[in-house]
Amino acid sequence: MSFTNKESLLDLKNVKGHILGFPRIGAHRELKWALEDYWSKKITQGQLIQEANNLKQKNWLTQIEAGLDFVTVGDFAFYDHVLNMSSYLGVVPKRFQHKQGAPVDLDTYFRIARGRSVKGEDAPASDMTKWFDTNYHYIVPEFSTNQSFNVNGASLIQDIKRAQELATGKQGLGVKPVIIGPLSYLWLGKAVEAEEGSNKAVTLDKLDLLPDLLNAYSELLNDMAQQGVDWIQIDEPILSLDLSIEWKSAFERAYFQITKTSSKILLASYFGPLNENLALACSLPVAGIHLDGVAGHSDLANVLDKLPTYKVLSLGIVNGRNIWRNDLSKSLTLLQPFCDALGDRLWVASSCSLLHSPVDLGSEAKLTDDLKPALSFAVQKISEVATLASALNGKDVSEKITDANHAIQTRAQSTTVHNEQVRDKVDGVTDGLLNRHSPYIQRSLAQRAALNLPLYPTTTIGSFPQTKEIRSARRLYKKGELPKIAYDSAMEYSIRQAISEQELIGLDVLVHGEAERNDMVEYFGEQLNGYAFTEYGWVQSYGSRCVKPPIIAGDVSRPAPMTINWIQYAQSLTKKPVKGMLTGPITMLCWSFAREDISLKEQAYQIGLALREEVADLENAGITVIQMDEPALREGLPLRRADWSEYLKWAVDAFRLSVAVVQDTTQIHTHMCYSEFNDIISSIADLDADVITIETSRSNMELLNAFEAFEYPNEIGPGVYDIHSPIVPNQEWMQALIEKAAQRIPAERLWVNPDCGLKTRGWPETREALTLMVSAATTLRAQAVAGSNKQVKEHASVEPA
Repeated sequence: MSFTNKESLLDLKNVKGHILGFPRIGAHRELKWALEDYWSKKITQGQLIQEANNLKQKNWLTQIEAGLDFVTVGDFAFYDHVLNMSSYLGVVPKRFQHKQGAPVDLDTYFRIARGRSVKGEDAPASDMTKWFDTNYHYIVPEFSTNQSFNVNGASLIQDIKRAQELATGKQGLGVKPVIIGPLSYLWLGKAVEAEEGSNKAVTLDKLDLLPDLLNAYSELLNDMAQQGVDWIQIDEPILSLDLSIEWKSAFERAYFQITKTSSKILLASYFGPLNENLALACSLPVAGIHLDGVAGHSDLANVLDKLPTYKVLSLGIVNGRNIWRNDLSKSLTLLQPFCDALGDRLWVASSCSLLHSPVDLGSEAKLTDDLKPALSFAVQKISEVATLASALNGKDVSEKITDANHAIQTRAQSTTVHNEQVRDKVDGVTDGLLNRHSPYIQRSLAQRAALNLPLYPTTTIGSFPQTKEIRSARRLYKKGELPKIAYDSAMEYSIRQAISEQELIGLDVLVHGEAERNDMVEYFGEQLNGYAFTEYGWVQSYGSRCVKPPIIAGDVSRPAPMTINWIQYAQSLTKKPVKGMLTGPITMLCWSFAREDISLKEQAYQIGLALREEVADLENAGITVIQMDEPALREGLPLRRADWSEYLKWAVDAFRLSVAVVQDTTQIHTHMCYSEFNDIISSIADLDADVITIETSRSNMELLNAFEAFEYPNEIGPGVYDIHSPIVPNQEWMQALIEKAAQRIPAERLWVNPDCGLKTRGWPETREALTLMVSAATTLRAQAVAGSNKQVKEHASVEPA
């Protein structure tokens, strides 16, 4: 299929191209640096806003210059787009002392997200959790029984006006605002259990808030319509989930009300197929719907039968979540029947927002000649969308198609992709490799004898503050400007400091601090065959926090030990156990850009086998506690429950494959954070880790609700303070959380720890928080001893009958 001008002369089309959103961080993380400079009072709020406006304008111009038919507006956020929606609606928890009805100022916005900003009093930050099955985190809206909604979308309206000014004079170019839909916004929020400042328990069905929320949405949509926008994109990603009849009915009520605006509504869903919700989406009174043609490919077979004849269909055929170049020939073959059936009612799009992609491949200078042409970042994805639309409209894009075909074929034939020895090892995995020698009950006795830890043992998750000196040494060494001997000396100094600090604080199980690690996935990927790395492939995780996911570019294997020398050095400095720190196979998979030519399961097993070799070497080196972090286990869970069991089986098995090589006396830890784990608690138990540390502090130990119906068999450390907030909690707060946990978990199986690593914190606050944490654990130990002694005395005082 060549798609030339000649072939299209008789049937000219006007297929439109657009994206659902663009990365907000900047090609060189400009937003990150501006945010952190503002929070540290190095720049003014006006300077921060100016940097944001510069980024927005650059993003809009990129879309215009690529030839898209719409500029997408409203996708920018200073911290998070869900928090943006809360600010538009005036949804601010009472503890932030916001005047009802007033606009949400930027410092209040930041305090909701972080607990602290330049102005205003500190308050506990709102909960943060994963955005569906991605590594992006959103700030969870909090709803109360007396919840009100007060619309103020002035910042969004201003962005619409600025984008319209850029679009002036460009024929056929529209400005398309995007907001989260009312049902997804409600779904993503949480109902608080009690009114703030009151001990009175309340019950709140979030759908009870829908009528007032719809009034607010109608007002906001009308405000946008008054600016002359023709189309408004409303994102309802929960349409890809299993919905109850109540929520499905709510969609009908909601959209019959809010579509009375004069603007046309494009209802967008993504991250998976709509399945049984497809008919519902097509029947809603909107002018068009968007489907994820990548993750939701199965919907494409049925949508034409269900789509009314007047509606636009936007097909997300360019993958917004991976970095592999689009196969333009294949995409055009898929799109052509839709073009024939719909004509101008077909739009071509990214599958989801490009928020999940790095910004621009053009900045990369060190990728191999066979790999770089096979990749596509956000800027390139925009061009792919525009190319597909152009081809369907009869323009000659044959040169671009040929170039894409050549790049894809060259990469597939590269000798760096396939390793038959690795494939054979995966084929040889049996159930015997997945099981520890003994069950937990027996192992725990052996480990207690070997480790001799106290009640409520204390530890941290792994990383300690990454100081300017650490980052500088690592950067200079990577650039070849610092000799290895000097680099090693700098890292050893940091390890000695970390061990010394932990000894002084009184922690029971220590860590080496991870000074040598840039990122928990990238560090290991750099030492494994099969991985490739970018220089500027940053993706936002939350707020100013960005990650640079590696690329799984070939079969994965371990050529040499990765962590042994650093951990051995740390262990030589103390008699206390030092944890060997590794990143688990599912997290290595989910937090990388995975291959698309083999299954995720096979990639996880390849990584698991490589990590298994490292675990064995750590144990042989005398390391008795090994932590295999798996924060992405929940993230990788399919959106539909019907698909859970298959994923959980191979994901759990990949973890067990990694660690089951050790003896009973070696204690295996794992760590998870910022996801909803309650619904997979049995699978977490199936990991059979001796100890799991898990985030619970921001959510005030909500995870413990899972233990009402499930008796967790092993040891657990529910995080007692939130490291993502700069606020240092007091000892009473941490002690109360431990006591709350002890109501569900036997004290002899409870650990005391922060909820995540400490790399983003400074030493003063780290030192203070950990000292208070240890003091809380010490107090509880003393109370336990006193209680035990009292019971012994009472028993002794009772005379026998």
